[in-house]
Amino acid sequence: MSSTSPDLVSSTDPEEPSGTLADAAAPAAGVAPPAATEPAYHNRELSWLDFNGRVLALAENEGIPLLERLKFLAIFDNNLDEFFQVRVAGLKEQLVSGIHVRSLDGLTPGEQIEQIRARAMTLDERVTRVFVDEILPRLRSEGILILSWDELSVSDRERLSEIFEQDVFPVLTPLSVDTAHPFPYISSLSLNLAVVVRDPTTRQTRFARVKVPPLLPRYVRLQDRLVFVPLEQVIAAHLDQLFPGMEIVSTHTFRITRNADLELEEDEAEDLLMAVEENLRQRRLSQMVVRLEVDEAIGERSLSLLVRELGLQPDDVYQVRRQLALQGLWELYDIDRPDLKETPWTPATPARLAPVEGRPRDLFAEVRAGDILVHHPYDSFLTSVAAFVDRAARDPQVLAIKQTLYRTSGRESPIVRSLIRAANAGKQVVALVELKARFDEEANINWARVLEEAGVHVVYGLVGLKTHSKVTLVVRREGEGIRRYVHVGTGNYNPATATIYEDIGLLSADPDLGIDVTDLFNFLTGYSRQVHYRRLLVAPLALRRRFLEMIGAQARPGGRIVIKMNSLVDGEMIQALYHASQSGADIDLIVRGICCLVPGIEGLSERIHVRSLVGRFLEHSRIFRFGADAEGPEYYIGSADLMPRNLDSRVEAVVPVLDPDLRARVQEILDVELSDDVLAWELGPGGEWIKVPTRRGVEAHVRLQEFALARTGQPATHGAAPATHA
Repeated sequence: MSSTSPDLVSSTDPEEPSGTLADAAAPAAGVAPPAATEPAYHNRELSWLDFNGRVLALAENEGIPLLERLKFLAIFDNNLDEFFQVRVAGLKEQLVSGIHVRSLDGLTPGEQIEQIRARAMTLDERVTRVFVDEILPRLRSEGILILSWDELSVSDRERLSEIFEQDVFPVLTPLSVDTAHPFPYISSLSLNLAVVVRDPTTRQTRFARVKVPPLLPRYVRLQDRLVFVPLEQVIAAHLDQLFPGMEIVSTHTFRITRNADLELEEDEAEDLLMAVEENLRQRRLSQMVVRLEVDEAIGERSLSLLVRELGLQPDDVYQVRRQLALQGLWELYDIDRPDLKETPWTPATPARLAPVEGRPRDLFAEVRAGDILVHHPYDSFLTSVAAFVDRAARDPQVLAIKQTLYRTSGRESPIVRSLIRAANAGKQVVALVELKARFDEEANINWARVLEEAGVHVVYGLVGLKTHSKVTLVVRREGEGIRRYVHVGTGNYNPATATIYEDIGLLSADPDLGIDVTDLFNFLTGYSRQVHYRRLLVAPLALRRRFLEMIGAQARPGGRIVIKMNSLVDGEMIQALYHASQSGADIDLIVRGICCLVPGIEGLSERIHVRSLVGRFLEHSRIFRFGADAEGPEYYIGSADLMPRNLDSRVEAVVPVLDPDLRARVQEILDVELSDDVLAWELGPGGEWIKVPTRRGVEAHVRLQEFALARTGQPATHGAAPATHA
């Protein structure tokens, strides 16, 4: 997931190396193996495809505004691209290497690829049906036309021909394939035309490839009208100018997906930044192609040539009867038609952070008075977290700022600007930049250099571990000594995604937490081997053990566990949850994406319920509740999902919520998400996700908007989107 692309991938976050589930299959210490005979695990890859199917269901939902449906098609397509680049590529690498490690559910890599193909083809049928048969006609009825060249009037063709000659033709490069011209390198995810031409004199046919320039708009707009033509069709209509004197026999679009799951040899790298840059270069030049998407009408000879030259098997080919590269639909989403979009949401500023009589509050005094919980995008990122860093940068009493940066929005980021301002003011500023954040590596390298040039101490993380924790430390001189202020959150320091990703953060001046975050930064930037923390739970040092202990403590009649997360994959955690269910605990899991646990199996998991919310905002926060109401449950928030990578190969930070009022806030979030019957899906024991029927009309995103407005004193109906999602 790119830091600037508001998609649900990253949403998907497809970074877990394929095959690692088998390594996590051992049950936790003291956990009896399940007595049930039913399958105890869902397949990780198929579960992810189910998640993307839920994204697609939003595009299929006629109750959602039309341009929002178009947006979800673009998100779905981007998600699927990244899935093939990483997950399918990893499985294919196992096949090539002769590795036949089975997944937790017992499938070999080959069996998984076979089932992935069947599922992906079913999803593509749904995409074609909703795009071609539903959305395009609905757009036309709203005066928004996506037309083929054949549907254009003569005058429109003449205008597009002018645009082609001025803006498109100069940047095109036709590449022929013959004995003198080898088959060209095709870059991953580029859109291409496969062209067959015939010499009118010799009658000999030749194959050529024309790349659709990625820097040009995906759709060519006709003047001031809402009429759009796919760029590849404009190019195809003018191929006679690229191949003068030749007959154009056929033209078809195609697109390939290459392996992006390349290993970084960190242990052998003398310079991590240079190693990541080389890894990016290798990714761009990766030879392994894992998928070929083609126009279903392509000729057999052209298809055979592509399959042969790209080293593919027939099952790697996906023939479609629609436009390729639907991510380009984002361009159409930008059309100025607010009547076809959700009501815009303006994040609220919590009362404790809002200005008083036009003057900004003393943010440090507010945090000293008690912890502050912020819930994005309902609470504003800019007036809370970004303001916290900005205030620290400007405050002459602040001595140091330390921050982890996994994904952000680049040089225009207010966080980056604040860190540069602090460094220019002579403060000690440390930014731990995670260069290995997948698909954001290049952006991270660029702004890491910007920070370094400004005098910020930039650290690139630990060898063998990704730094995924979201923490900020501010050291301030007060009175006779210093005081530490911290922010610990579940989401990235990215103001763009903070408007669409649901995340939670805690601002605190708790002395013990301040010492913990100090120790954590010493671990990240130096040679510290700090294992014991006062407040924080830190991976990979102790998080797995503590989670297992807390789950185990609820493995009894009356036990209660509620966990909200992005993905549940780890075999040991799943076994512990099964054991807790068998022992009498009631368990609710809110899992946005992948869930390998199987709920509802008698004798194993009948006390476990799993639901997923997919809607306007990306559910991204991680919340952990352990304990029943009567005994005073414990609450934690943090950056870690229950996946092997989060628990064992990333630096994660999870913080307890101790203030009683803030615990009630966290429980309020869980209650709303557990009562949602508009966005929610439930997972059945057979692996099927079933849409929760709408009876009371509780939509979590709207309800949480109303709560955020209520905390500011504004009317609860102002700015909240209507609950239109049936």
